[in-house]
Amino acid sequence: QLHLVESGGGLVQAGDSLRLSCAASGRTISAYSMAWFRQTPGKEEREFVAGISWDTDSTYYADSVKGRFTISRDNAKNTVFLQMNNVKHEDTADYYCAADWRGSTWQANGMKYWGKGTLATVSS
Repeated sequence: QLHLVESGGGLVQAGDSLRLSCAASGRTISAYSMAWFRQTPGKEEREFVAGISWDTDSTYYADSVKGRFTISRDNAKNTVFLQMNNVKHEDTADYYCAADWRGSTWQANGMKYWGKGTLATVSS
């Protein structure tokens, strides 16, 4: 069982930066594709934000965050990061870390493990 805990959320102003962390325990994340999703109040679905593959560390981003957000992983520390630069008000959401063993798709219903989320609020 893989246990994920997000941290780093908070209140920032538009244009600021925020760095989210996802600490994993129970298993090593080296064989897991890792991703960040977000969910805003009133929306039922979680939106894909960024993903990093388990084998080549290839990264993938939603169009809305390309050029501003960077996903990275440190397998030795069993941690995944999301660096959020030049944040916008519309980035306000609960951010969730997710994992899929040797996964290759970035659909929310395809991710097996989830954290409980961390709230990022961007004031305009």
